[in-house]
Amino acid sequence: MRLLFQDPAPLQMEKTLSLFELIKSGGLGGQLIIGVLFLLLLVVVYIYFERLFAIKAAVKIAPTFMPQIRSFVISGKLDGAQQLCLQENVPVARLVSKGLSRIGRPLEDINTAIENAGRLEVYQLEKNISILATIAGAAPMLGFLGTVIGMILSIFEISNAGGNIDMQLLANGLYTAMTTTVAGLIVGILGYICYNHLVVKTNKVVYQMEATSLEFLDLLNEPA
Repeated sequence: MRLLFQDPAPLQMEKTLSLFELIKSGGLGGQLIIGVLFLLLLVVVYIYFERLFAIKAAVKIAPTFMPQIRSFVISGKLDGAQQLCLQENVPVARLVSKGLSRIGRPLEDINTAIENAGRLEVYQLEKNISILATIAGAAPMLGFLGTVIGMILSIFEISNAGGNIDMQLLANGLYTAMTTTVAGLIVGILGYICYNHLVVKTNKVVYQMEATSLEFLDLLNEPA
């Protein structure tokens, strides 16, 4: 009995997708856009952590701060209250210090001074946060720009092929075009998440300042 053996099917090499190769083959336009997006990503990371640490430091205050302020004000020791505010050196303490410096004037003037100081503190807390919102909106558009450039280059290469469409050439062009879109979306999403997280953190500090300001004004409004 004769056995027939068939040759095994040739093994198909698995194609790997290298991000570096896609960027490298993307042409000067695609590489510039990827470079800009990478720089924007570094800016997002830097601003996020710099502001996050600053906001966390701004919200730290001793739980005995306002009871001590109350005790100093009631006993008339305003210098001691000012010294306590200098020791804390956080937005809440600076607002109370501003109010202490206006004691003796009408309550409305004290309230106005605290509100003005509060606006400055909020401005300092929100420094550079708007840049994250700008990057969150601009990064995807930069990615789409790279996609359009990649598509134009692919069509140009196909038109120069004399009607012989090279699927490999077309696939490489599409891969390159989509790379910038993915990069832009990643940077935009990270920027959007970081921006909203910092806004929430900043609002907590603002609420703390408002609550402390009201408590301080109530203290001044108490009958002697």
